[in-house]
Amino acid sequence: MTPRLTFILAAACGLIVANLYYAQPVAGVIGAELAMTPAAVGLLVTFSQVGYGLGLILVVPLGDILENRRLIASCLAVSVIALLGMVIAPSAGAVLAAALLIGLTCVAAQIIVPFAAHLASDDTRGRVVGDIMSGLLLGIMLARPASSFLTHWLGWRSVFLVSACLMAALSLALLRTLPRWRPKAELNYFGILRSLATLVRKTPVLRRRISYHAPLFAAFSLFWTAAPLLLAGPKFGLSQQGIALFALFGAGGAIIAPFAGRAADRGDTQIMTGVAIASVAIAFGIAWIAGEMASIALLAAAAIVLDMGVSAHLVLSQRAIFSLGDEARSRLNGIFIAAFFMGGAIGSAVSSLAFAKGGWPLASLTGIAFALVSFACYLTEPHLFRRRKIKH
Repeated sequence: MTPRLTFILAAACGLIVANLYYAQPVAGVIGAELAMTPAAVGLLVTFSQVGYGLGLILVVPLGDILENRRLIASCLAVSVIALLGMVIAPSAGAVLAAALLIGLTCVAAQIIVPFAAHLASDDTRGRVVGDIMSGLLLGIMLARPASSFLTHWLGWRSVFLVSACLMAALSLALLRTLPRWRPKAELNYFGILRSLATLVRKTPVLRRRISYHAPLFAAFSLFWTAAPLLLAGPKFGLSQQGIALFALFGAGGAIIAPFAGRAADRGDTQIMTGVAIASVAIAFGIAWIAGEMASIALLAAAAIVLDMGVSAHLVLSQRAIFSLGDEARSRLNGIFIAAFFMGGAIGSAVSSLAFAKGGWPLASLTGIAFALVSFACYLTEPHLFRRRKIKH
């Protein structure tokens, strides 16, 4: 893993996963043009998430049996078709079908991450994963404002046309740049799928990392679902463009990912896990105060601290999981991502309910509660209070 290849893979992950989030801030614009009902507009985001979840279970495990370079390029080629389908979609049904396929092919990013972990040496694996995840996280956080700005100037279809061109170029670039690697698989595809439940049952590190990160991702989703409602309300009164600009603050949290990876390489995973979880609870405390004071600066600080905590914990968790061996890395990663995305879905649903019932204070308290659930699970970690250099 050279620095150049690490940078290419980080950029690739960011560009790929951004496809999941382009539709979120412009769903209303899409719905208005295609005469979609409010329920159908809500399904636009849901379909992409469902597609992503299916891809994590059905496509990502292929990384343990197929040559990875061609698998990644193939996913990107199909994503070009899906994105162009969004560009030319004449109806609500066509848009929803394209959204489902976009989500399904976005899992190419989650094939790249374990592939990069395989290419890295044991003592640099955390650094490499951290660097690549920083690119992925930047893609997540920058996708929404980028989509809003492009839609404002060129219309919503331009967002997906630009991305289709980027995916086509990226597919060709990765075919030329990535080394060949075919896993030494002993199972066929259906055997791989059947093994997923066994991996969960026999991998305590995986179960623990899911129990820590799912509540943290629920808190993350809660914040970024409720914060736009707060910012658009009477206390702040921001326009959609202002909310898009605020979202840029969250991108600052991605800077912590490489440092978390390096800390894991030094054997500081356990202590840094506790710090990451605690920072999420602190972020919601700051956010509560920010809402009471109507302080945009404090709310921005809370967003940065929150995203730093969640980003750091994600890298620490993946470093721990990837240290378990290379024969099941893609499956372990797919299970982990799918499980904590379920936590994110719960956080989004709870966010709307909490904000409707108790406004920003109740939403903030709910975020703190999610962080405390994660911390309670963390306190059961074996040998937590025994100083010991471990990498998982």
